[in-house]
Amino acid sequence: MKPSSCSLTEIQQQIDEVIRFLSITLNIANAHTVEFYTHDVWKRFVAVSPEDVLSAVGSGNDQQREPQHRRSEQPSTTFGFCNDTKRLVDTQELVQAAKEHSLPGLGLCMSRENLLQGLRDTRSESGTPEETVAAFEPDEFMTSKKSHEVQSMSEVVACLAQHCGVNQVIDVGSGKGYLSSFLSLQYALRVYGIDSSSTNTHGAQERNRKLKKFSKAYQKHTKAARTQAEATHSPQEELIEKKTGLNGDEDVLSGNGPRIRSQEEERVLTSSSDINPAVEGHSEQNPETDELFLSALSVDVIQPASPRVPPSQLSAEERERRKRENLERKAQSRADSTGAVFSPLTSYVTAETELRDLINELEDAVMVGLHTCGDLAPSTLRMFVAKPELAAVCSVGCCYHLLSEEFDPAGQECLQSVCGFPLSQYLRDQSCFCGRNARMSACLALERVALGQGIQMESLFYRAVLHVILRDHYSSYKSEKRVGNVYSKAKSFVDYVRRALRRLELDESKLSDSDIQDYHNTYRVRMDEMHAFNMLKVTLAPCIEGLILLDRLCYLKEQPCSKLLTCSGSRPKWKRMVGWMT
Repeated sequence: MKPSSCSLTEIQQQIDEVIRFLSITLNIANAHTVEFYTHDVWKRFVAVSPEDVLSAVGSGNDQQREPQHRRSEQPSTTFGFCNDTKRLVDTQELVQAAKEHSLPGLGLCMSRENLLQGLRDTRSESGTPEETVAAFEPDEFMTSKKSHEVQSMSEVVACLAQHCGVNQVIDVGSGKGYLSSFLSLQYALRVYGIDSSSTNTHGAQERNRKLKKFSKAYQKHTKAARTQAEATHSPQEELIEKKTGLNGDEDVLSGNGPRIRSQEEERVLTSSSDINPAVEGHSEQNPETDELFLSALSVDVIQPASPRVPPSQLSAEERERRKRENLERKAQSRADSTGAVFSPLTSYVTAETELRDLINELEDAVMVGLHTCGDLAPSTLRMFVAKPELAAVCSVGCCYHLLSEEFDPAGQECLQSVCGFPLSQYLRDQSCFCGRNARMSACLALERVALGQGIQMESLFYRAVLHVILRDHYSSYKSEKRVGNVYSKAKSFVDYVRRALRRLELDESKLSDSDIQDYHNTYRVRMDEMHAFNMLKVTLAPCIEGLILLDRLCYLKEQPCSKLLTCSGSRPKWKRMVGWMT
């Protein structure tokens, strides 16, 4: 079942199913790891061994199901929890139920590939061509993870923009401007990046200026290195033209063809004095002169071109290549004619913000957000609903633990009139509440390996044992001060505890090194309990994330307007993207 085909009633029924599941299991997600030993969390919630949990979670329930107790002794359960004791007694039942109550299990996912294909099919029917500019490879300027995210999302945004017939994009929470710069340079879109931090927008503007200069040099250099035909100048004239371009502000090179990468090319690309090596990822600037640039070129570049072939005699492949190059030139010309196609703006925006007050040239646009933190993700959806000039929205939220909740029993999270969760009227009518620890768990969907082993697991163990020490030896162990990232600097558990006590401004002389080490030795044998418990949290993470995203989908379905929409969870998990049209 595609989200686009779901009615509001069907979405609400799916929400009810997830809420029923979480009403039984949410205590696991809301248990705080710091209090794991002080509150004896394992015995409170789990009645099976850590080995049983790790085996069931690790197998993914793909193996044939075997009861963890003999059937004659198995109590009545709901989602693996005993109806009497409320403790987990059947991990395999829980794992299976968690799969069924995640977004893929509910059948509410559209793959990124299917979404793109649907947009392209619609676009081809309307006769709108795809136009992109071969500008630069993003991994030249960002980490491989960020590069993957930016490229994946940019393609979706570009298809949305062309589907809607718009050329403007508003990037909310644009940060350093990686997505905005790539959209403007690669797809010739007019992008307005809005961020509340002036430091971010100033840095993004400077970075984009350098990227544009790099892009032009890079694009024209690679085209010249690829071209084998259509040259009308003599070799001598071509040499003069290239040298002029390097010494002045004119184009460096021209030409088209497949991309060539080499060590010499890397040296050429760093020779521009305008590229900051610290920002752009190069270790140092190359002081070589114009001759270095020319020496990096293929000999074929400065050889006489082949005679021009009449179009009727061109191969199908050559005709397609020339057509593509023509589209690139048009797109580049369109981008150049608009001037700076990425404009960073500093502003704190809400649904009440008048976008036209920020953007004088605003036309119909697509609103996007990559890693829209906390309440910013629901704010983008509120803006999408409230602003008729927004034709579509593509949102990838993150940091669910920073969402404010309207129905927080402590009344501490939602200090403003508008909260981040719940967003839909349907869940607001039910006073739905998740809890901060549960929302923190929702961020763990991609952390199965990291939480299950290694350094991260040990740091959690250290902090939980420290809490026991604080309980046993210090009258107030719920300090307003935070321990912080002490683990990364500690050489041992004893060193960790002493650093933490100093950070908390507590008297470390109360404890000898042997006293501290004894705590470590006592609880070390129970570290598997913490490991297994965190894997249960990871198992529940997609369900909690699913509730948050279903709330957002329900909110949009509740609106009387009809718009094109795509929305995704924390980080670009494109294989399980929620996509729908209303």
